[in-house]
Amino acid sequence: MLKQLLVFVKAQLSAFVGGMCDYGIMILLTECAQIHYTASIAVSCILGAVVNFSLNKTWSFYSRNTAYKFSGTQQLIRFSFVVTSSILLKIAGTYMFTTYVGIDYKISRLITDILVSLCYNYVLQRFWVFIKTKNSER
Repeated sequence: MLKQLLVFVKAQLSAFVGGMCDYGIMILLTECAQIHYTASIAVSCILGAVVNFSLNKTWSFYSRNTAYKFSGTQQLIRFSFVVTSSILLKIAGTYMFTTYVGIDYKISRLITDILVSLCYNYVLQRFWVFIKTKNSER
């Protein structure tokens, strides 16, 4: 149970670091380059995902005694699917909160990111992308 909690905390810290890169790039592109926030989200999410994948693979879900069910290439393909769908969820959620609720896009993005990160990204990364073999430590 403690190991699972540690993995969860490490994954959330990795998501936070990737998210801060993502969020900063979104603000820069939207405010300085005058790109619409939905397009900025698409670009910034990709860059944040690179940071997040790297941290998850080497730290969050890593263990010296861990054998993964899928190779690094297979993990990257699965991670790419999660990221692509996550980007679409983030764009849609931010747009809906901003347009229909009237919340500033910066706040809308934070709300959406928290929901997507906890309810979608962590679950798929933990149990579909970085799944361990049955003989690995849990």
